[in-house]
Amino acid sequence: MKNKMIYAPRGWNSWDCYGAAVTEEIVRKNADYMAKNLKEAGYEYIVVDIQWYEPLADSNEYHPFADVCMDQYGRLMPVENRFPSAAGGKGFEELADYVHSLGLKFGIHIMRGIPRQAVSHNTPVYGTEKTAREAAKTNSICAWNTDMYGVDTDNEAGKAYYDSIFSMYAKWGVDFIKCDDICRELPKEESELIALSQSLQNCGREMVLSLSPGPALLEKAELYKEVSNMWRITDDFWDSWQALYQMFERAEKWSIHAGKNHFPDADMLPVGAIRQCYNPDNTTKFTKEEQVTMMLLWSVIRSPLMIGSELTKLDDWTLQLLTNKGLMDMHQNARHAHQIFRKHMDGHEIVLWSAVNSASNNEQYVILFNLSDDTCNITVDLEEAELEEHIIGNEILTGNRVEFVNKINVELRAHEGVGYLVKKLMF
Repeated sequence: MKNKMIYAPRGWNSWDCYGAAVTEEIVRKNADYMAKNLKEAGYEYIVVDIQWYEPLADSNEYHPFADVCMDQYGRLMPVENRFPSAAGGKGFEELADYVHSLGLKFGIHIMRGIPRQAVSHNTPVYGTEKTAREAAKTNSICAWNTDMYGVDTDNEAGKAYYDSIFSMYAKWGVDFIKCDDICRELPKEESELIALSQSLQNCGREMVLSLSPGPALLEKAELYKEVSNMWRITDDFWDSWQALYQMFERAEKWSIHAGKNHFPDADMLPVGAIRQCYNPDNTTKFTKEEQVTMMLLWSVIRSPLMIGSELTKLDDWTLQLLTNKGLMDMHQNARHAHQIFRKHMDGHEIVLWSAVNSASNNEQYVILFNLSDDTCNITVDLEEAELEEHIIGNEILTGNRVEFVNKINVELRAHEGVGYLVKKLMF
């Protein structure tokens, strides 16, 4: 069954820092950190990303046609050399129990389909007389990973295979599924998406369904809302200004599709210590100003907030940004977010966003961004922002009181944003 949420998921995913190489020890340490330092701010999902079933995975690169760990029914299992609590066929049950004991929720990444290795061995499909070769759609393959064939969901074998894996995930105690090689594969794999969503909804446990990779197809927005909770609007998002700059166009197009239990996903937050599988000294290339801009944009459009960093290495500044109360309130309460303008002003590219505060009858979020490469002084008429001529409020990040008459005037450094929660001054 689909999960019911009061705001878009907040949590941690292992991809940005460990690629396919994360271990149980690392997951537990990050869960401990989240429970102590992030849970109070609403972060609750601990998600193990791709290839937890591959014994030799060591980075963000995949080993073509690698041997994978699976049970006798062709269902992928966590490898014991990386996840020792999986011994004896227990899968992720013990690790999920540990995460739950901290008051958090546990998630895993899956690939669309059935393992090629299962098809080669023609394993039986659990609970049926069908086989993997009957379930597989061998002409449906992922362009960037060799682990899987697609599943033929037009026959009983294919549907039964998906039922079997989601039943197993429910038994393990999984709360979050990130399904890959599906989001942008429409309409070609649309029937498979619908079938796997139905299997999840019928498994007897609430789970978030996250679709990846992007870019999602705008014309399929209503289908994404129907079958999932979040869907990627971009390919993998990394720590480059160009990637963040391009996100503004995607955010404008997709912001209207955020709603109850379904959210466009701008991807993980590549902050702090990332790419740890290559060098433990690696950290984000984003400037502080760019990280502020990212958090403002993600929060106003209500994108999921999935941290990509090795949490135990977060510095105080980054932790405070990720847990900032003003940002978390906006992430929960912003409604009808939209871009008012994106234009050049005195040689600088400026963007203005607005959203209603659903927690108040008369408050509005106003966000300004400087997308230019140098500092600029921005002046915006309140009338252009469709605001009253005299407003008061607070700056979102600092909480500092602000008051504007006729105009908002602010100086922003290169790639910096600022947000306000404002209301009409009542005399």
